[in-house]
Amino acid sequence: MSRSGKGRVALVTGGSSGIGKASAYRLRRAGFDVYAVARRLDKLAPLQKDGIRTFRMDVTDEESMTAGVDRVLAEAGRVDVLVNNAGYGSYGAVEDVSIDEARRQFEVNLFGLARLTQLVTPSMRERHRGRIINISSIGAVIYEPFGAWYHATKFAVEGFSDSLRVELRPYGIDVVIVRPAGIVTEWNRISREALVETSRGGLYEERAVAAARTLKHVDNRLLSSGPRAVAKKVTKAATVGHPRTRYPAGRGARVIPLARQVLPDRAFDLVLERVYLR
Repeated sequence: MSRSGKGRVALVTGGSSGIGKASAYRLRRAGFDVYAVARRLDKLAPLQKDGIRTFRMDVTDEESMTAGVDRVLAEAGRVDVLVNNAGYGSYGAVEDVSIDEARRQFEVNLFGLARLTQLVTPSMRERHRGRIINISSIGAVIYEPFGAWYHATKFAVEGFSDSLRVELRPYGIDVVIVRPAGIVTEWNRISREALVETSRGGLYEERAVAAARTLKHVDNRLLSSGPRAVAKKVTKAATVGHPRTRYPAGRGARVIPLARQVLPDRAFDLVLERVYLR
């Protein structure tokens, strides 16, 4: 692939805010014909002013995803780049989080990503050209108390992506992981609020409130990534001739994995207990 997005088509999920919105704008400026999709159609309206095409898509709904990909293929003839960005963080003690909520976390963060990949792969394979960019997280290499289900989905996304990359390379399709650290968006606030609400009145409430306070402070610009910083990495992954397998986004995404490699599990556990639970 060339360094220019001119004449190429990108489909971005979770395009109504945060990373997805910033990526849609940046890809459009790079010359892509961009489709940005999300569940909240009203939130997508501002993107249309910059020539970004928008429509509603729910990555937990088969009909919505199938119709959406069919629409892009009918209008644009192809999908050159798929940015699987839709996702959320479900926090709470494993004992408190319902299995239904845990399943929904996997439906959004992993299975929706996987199903969209299945839907765009045939046309990419026929053209022997395409790029699938999966938004992972620093949560794929570390762990936190009360984040078991979220971290499980991100570990799964990276395992899925690595296997997929080897499968699709012979067909001219690249699979790339973009790995942000904490994100300065509403994502953190929503996750914190859900953690406190899930734990309210239960055995884990006191520690959950302490963890929520820590999550708030972790969301700082020293170690976190703003959506624009992540969008820059997404655009690089979409346009560079031979992409890397992983792109860390933000200082924390580079520093934290190094620290995790140095510390044995027990030492890392003690750090988490001191930082999150006191």
